[in-house]
Amino acid sequence: MPARNADPWIAIGELATRSGVAASALRFYEEAGLLTSGRSDSGRRRYPRSVLRRVAFIRAAQAVGLTLDEIRAALATLPDARTPTQADWQRLARGWQPLLDERIAALTRLRDRLGSCIGCGCLSLTKCALYNAGDQAAAKGSGPRYLLGDKPQTQD
Repeated sequence: MPARNADPWIAIGELATRSGVAASALRFYEEAGLLTSGRSDSGRRRYPRSVLRRVAFIRAAQAVGLTLDEIRAALATLPDARTPTQADWQRLARGWQPLLDERIAALTRLRDRLGSCIGCGCLSLTKCALYNAGDQAAAKGSGPRYLLGDKPQTQD
């Protein structure tokens, strides 16, 4: 069995290698308030070894489609900015289920409408989900509002 490294700190390069996340992304995560680091005597960034689990948490949350703001809010619920435990992950995952269900439903609607709308050339201004005369959909929010489920106003 290999000897365990007694040093509680890990350099940014080793963290990047071990986590599979570029050093530039790790610095970005730190600037975004998702990670914290210390400095060596020579001024180089170093992280507690436990940050490997925190980076894995961030990557998993991103993989399910959460924004950095949503991830930051989740991490802020942890006492003393500690690394999430299995119980933390289960609690957070339960809280994200409605959000994920909503995103799955939106993606399903998009998938089901995609073949008949985008680039079809139907020019049916009375039933096309993309037609947006006078940018009326802007009042409903950003993005492709009709493809996201909003109903267009009746065309005159």
